[in-house]
Amino acid sequence: MNAVDLALWNKLQSTQAAGNLSNGRWQAELSLGFESQQGRSMLARRQHSGPLVIQKTLHPEGNAVCHGVVVHPPGGIAGGDHITLKATLGQSANALLTTPGATKWYKANGNAAHQYLDFTLDNAACLEWLPQENILFEGSQIALSANIQLAEASVYTGWEIVCFGRQAQQERWQTGRYQQALRIWRDQTLIWQECALLNPQHRLFDSRVGLYGNVVTGSFVVAAGHVPDHVLAACREVKLTGAAKFGVTALPQIFSARYVGMSAPQAREYFEQLWQILRPWYAGREVTRPRIWNT
Repeated sequence: MNAVDLALWNKLQSTQAAGNLSNGRWQAELSLGFESQQGRSMLARRQHSGPLVIQKTLHPEGNAVCHGVVVHPPGGIAGGDHITLKATLGQSANALLTTPGATKWYKANGNAAHQYLDFTLDNAACLEWLPQENILFEGSQIALSANIQLAEASVYTGWEIVCFGRQAQQERWQTGRYQQALRIWRDQTLIWQECALLNPQHRLFDSRVGLYGNVVTGSFVVAAGHVPDHVLAACREVKLTGAAKFGVTALPQIFSARYVGMSAPQAREYFEQLWQILRPWYAGREVTRPRIWNT
């Protein structure tokens, strides 16, 4: 936990008395509202309960895009915790949200931990959700769900990287449960859905068409309409060294990229290279990495 996180954590200790800590389990919710005013995207509304906050927003690439760092000061999510992040973007608002470090999912002790994302974008808005990786500790039971509501001309970009076990400690994920669901809607029509329900004994972990012994998987999705042929071709030229499996797919309304390998940093490196190619297409601007990634 860095100094900024520690200060936020100390400030949030009082939330326990307000009922945000129930039976030793955190119930945390952060709701954000972004607006565009005279060409400047800004955080116009914020509301939180429990230990989930946003650091001071930044504009490292000018007025057009508002960068925000979502912080969970406890530093990890335990069994029974419920974390909810909501974001609403008004017309023409542009926001990039990330996290200061990996999200650690602790042993469940019989209770699943939940993270729910609820994003709603008005016309011509663009939201980039680019968190750092999820690390599943041995015995963790987690459920990740995301519901994205897009208007006709809005854009959503998001990735998730999952590490099954703590590689630095040579720990394997041998007991637990992983559940994931992502749904993207445009004008109330479902345009993308992906779901997973796994335990460590699932045959997907050893299958050649699954993880095949690897412990890191990543998914990168862009909902911005038809991908131009030259953009897709450039993405397919991106290569990684080693034995990792990776690739991209373009559907009528969705760009999708996948990574399966042994390294979370390599997964993010791959996604960042794709992002550098994709962003000028879907957002009309070059990539500016969040400053927090350099710390």
